[in-house]
Amino acid sequence: MLPPSSRVRPRQPLSRAALPFAGAAALALLASAGCGKGADPSGSAPPAGVSGAPAGGAQPAPATSQGAGAILQVAAGGTHNCVVLKGGVVKCWGRNQYGELGAGDTANRGANPGDMAKLVAVDLGKGRSAKSLGLGYQHSCAVLDDGSVKCWGKNEDGQLGLGDTAHRGDAAGEMGDKLPAVDLGKGRTAKMVAAGYSSTCALLDNGSVKCWGKGDDGQLGIGSADHRGKSAGTMGDSLPAVDLGKGRTAVSVTVSIFNACALLDDGTVKCWGVNDEGQLGLGDKVNHGDKPGTMGDQLPATDLGKGRTARFVQAASQHACALLDTGSVKCWGKNDGGRLGLGDDKIRGDAPGQMGDNLPVSDLGKGRTVKAMSLADHHRCAILDDDTVKCWGLNNWGQLGLGDRDDRGDAPGEMGDKLPVVDLGKGKPVALAAGGIHTCALFESGALKCWGAGEFGALGTETRDDHGTSPGQMGDALPEVPIR
Repeated sequence: MLPPSSRVRPRQPLSRAALPFAGAAALALLASAGCGKGADPSGSAPPAGVSGAPAGGAQPAPATSQGAGAILQVAAGGTHNCVVLKGGVVKCWGRNQYGELGAGDTANRGANPGDMAKLVAVDLGKGRSAKSLGLGYQHSCAVLDDGSVKCWGKNEDGQLGLGDTAHRGDAAGEMGDKLPAVDLGKGRTAKMVAAGYSSTCALLDNGSVKCWGKGDDGQLGIGSADHRGKSAGTMGDSLPAVDLGKGRTAVSVTVSIFNACALLDDGTVKCWGVNDEGQLGLGDKVNHGDKPGTMGDQLPATDLGKGRTARFVQAASQHACALLDTGSVKCWGKNDGGRLGLGDDKIRGDAPGQMGDNLPVSDLGKGRTVKAMSLADHHRCAILDDDTVKCWGLNNWGQLGLGDRDDRGDAPGEMGDKLPVVDLGKGKPVALAAGGIHTCALFESGALKCWGAGEFGALGTETRDDHGTSPGQMGDALPEVPIR
């Protein structure tokens, strides 16, 4: 094994091309007792101390912190964040190239003094409030109090689901009542929404899933490579639901760059889209969802091991992870930077014999189990049963929060008890949101802290400084995000 200092990835100037994507990985989720199969995904009655996007199974209702002006949910995109505050108010900060902050302009927020105090609530329409969020790389979506979905930001592939390619939220007069709701079909409402790089999916009230946006790799799960939502007549009842198999419904959905996964009502996981790195977990490299006959009962469930079921699944760039019924975590797909947490950089899931009982769990320490996890493209973080946080994978921006730039999980001896706990200072973390190159933690008190790349203001510290790359930057020295 190379010494950590020889494996440090240097900080590179941020550019659009170099930015990783978080997408569905950006939701902060806590899988806890009482939130298993059959849980109400409406988000209307969050259990005490439970966090996450409001979906059934492993994705319980948004976290309710105990502080004044409590944040109900935090979500992270590529380089921006949004929160749902009490009363269903949404506020966003960070990069704003396409209007993803929903402020009617393209000005970044969060990197300059006074930015956070001047944040305006996203205008969702007269009398409307948000129940939950789903953030993509450069677009944002919300499930509203009436079960409708509204999306804003980048739209070149129809990912906003509005039947055109016009961005929304980047100019005055595009939000509020002038922002149309996504047409999900006659009489249909949404329980949750998940946004990816150039596609979006919604879990509907009847347990079905509909996806729209870019579809050339099968990520929409409709048995063709067609785009949906980019032109008129492709949404609503014209948009087919994803075929998950006879009699099966979904309790949550997650979207990555070119693929998506769903947690089903029986605790199994199905993934579709691109499979070049084994990210579908099927022991091959065959795409699913881009041709007829590749979905439904023809799409195998991911083999998680004998007798194992999932409480939560999340897809990120070319890999995915599942939180199992045992409280352990299994990850598969691409593994550069140690993102699978297996002590090497070998791909899992692209060849026979790599999944099921042959796929090791991510070692997070002796006797430790996972309560919550959040994935980004190249790193992931988890809240453990003792309320500590551990992060692993790529760390060139300090997104692991360990006071250095060393990757973790790509070499022997870096996981388990040797993987340090992230020092978050005082307080109990109840939710996590991993962004493209940053991470945020929501505390029971209502406090929010973010670390990693600060260039575009995603940390909300009103500076462009990175946090987590050097000793002395974490713990009580890490400032709270001043948002109320």
